[in-house]
Amino acid sequence: MKIIAINGSPRKTWNTATLLNKAMEGAVSQGAESELIHLYDLNYKGCISCFACKTKGGKSYGKCPIPDDLAAIFKKVEEADAIILGSPIYLGRVTGEMAAFLDRFLFQYSTYTNPPQSLFPKKIHAGFIYTMNATEEQSKELGYEQNLKNNESMLRRIFGEAETLISFDTYQFNDYSKVVAPRFDPAKKAKRREEVFPNECKSAFEMGIRYATESV
Repeated sequence: MKIIAINGSPRKTWNTATLLNKAMEGAVSQGAESELIHLYDLNYKGCISCFACKTKGGKSYGKCPIPDDLAAIFKKVEEADAIILGSPIYLGRVTGEMAAFLDRFLFQYSTYTNPPQSLFPKKIHAGFIYTMNATEEQSKELGYEQNLKNNESMLRRIFGEAETLISFDTYQFNDYSKVVAPRFDPAKKAKRREEVFPNECKSAFEMGIRYATESV
């Protein structure tokens, strides 16, 4: 059993990475092999609309042909039994690196048939972990939910199964006194990180356990 985690955050030790690592710990606790990949370490760009992955009879049908750092990542995911993506929410969406990754990663496996089909070689577990500075109420008011639901729907279409874990109202800075952010209450943020974030870490850990022990 092999589980791949993809970190779309520029930070390797903060909220998103912590939750991804907890998911990996859960998987490893059940004997699974795991790997955490940091997108910000890789050299790549987004989809270039070459449509080689859609060309009839082409050698790259169903495969992104761009020979950059993502090629090896795609191969690893095709050999894995589960994938867990993670990203902080920037302005209501995933990071630029994660968005570029998703365009390349998902488009190659999605057909233009009616209804759309998946060219991914098998069914696997797929999860998305999000972290955001907004509260759950603010997320709803700002309309973030639909975008995240769209991501889950696409994962389900390609991989057969998907779930979402969201960590709201995250503790964003090591020291709030050093940044201009008067709209936030550092004490409330710290309290939530102490009382709520551990439960979210537990949920991520349990996701890893499920992915390592349950079939799709």
